[in-house]
Amino acid sequence: MEQKDIKRSNDKRKINIFLIFLLCSFLAWLVSRLSETYVDRTTFDLEYINVPDSLLLADNSFKNVDVRLRASGFQFLGLYYNRKKIKIDLSTMANNQSGFYVTQLDFRKQIESQLSASMTLLELDRDTLFIDFYKVESKEVPITPNISLNPAQNYLVDGKLKIEPSLISITGPKKELDIINSISTTEVELNEISEDFSIVVDLVLPEELKNSELTIKKVRISGNVFRFSEKLLEIPVEVINLPEGTQIKTFPSTIAVLCKARIDRLKDINPLDFKVVADFQEHRGDNQDLQVSLIEQPKDVYSVQLMMNEVEFILKRQ
Repeated sequence: MEQKDIKRSNDKRKINIFLIFLLCSFLAWLVSRLSETYVDRTTFDLEYINVPDSLLLADNSFKNVDVRLRASGFQFLGLYYNRKKIKIDLSTMANNQSGFYVTQLDFRKQIESQLSASMTLLELDRDTLFIDFYKVESKEVPITPNISLNPAQNYLVDGKLKIEPSLISITGPKKELDIINSISTTEVELNEISEDFSIVVDLVLPEELKNSELTIKKVRISGNVFRFSEKLLEIPVEVINLPEGTQIKTFPSTIAVLCKARIDRLKDINPLDFKVVADFQEHRGDNQDLQVSLIEQPKDVYSVQLMMNEVEFILKRQ
């Protein structure tokens, strides 16, 4: 190695050593400075606990408090990056004609009890902590599911959906509760359903309920899904309110009825479970058609559809 290269290498090593010593000196100075005690201002966030059940905190209640502290530089540095949260117990608050408040002595004691022993609270930005509340009432309203169900082909949802709980209590100011009659869930869409389902969905607090709260935030919605089939039956048409001394013959004499139900239920369904009638009193003028309607049908079927809504007829006098 040439002498010039050796000199350059030595110079670089000296510079590195100097920088290391400089860094160590700076860190030692910084630790020394941060270990010293200072007096400065900082801000604490307030968290209210043990709020009486009959009251609700207003949005304009104080969220923080400015204080003057005596503490070490390390502690101020920690507060700068992670603001301290102070819990304020409202079970001991007082009230008068002006409203509810936490006394200066109680307010100060609660803050001091949550500071480390090496911190000293010197000053607060307010003497007394006044708190705004709403007097609350409760109201029970039903849950409205905002759910779109799209069963798979040849499947149907059996009956109404089950909502647990089906009713929910809302607490808040009377003027807000008076305008609400139900609470909706978030929008949910279930496609190609072919089996029973059970899902948990969030509730949506309407925007107008700014100072109200729900007792629960979620509900469970479940439903039964079954595979259905169809059955076509021929049902005789019965004419009612026929004038005395007359006979009638309808064309056709039977109406096809399409019935949808569970496969096992369809096996037990027969034409005697249905009744199709035509009311002659509803006949008008020279019209040769009579309207027919289904007045009896079996239970536990999803849908029943008349394949015709009218029949022709011939009237004969005896």
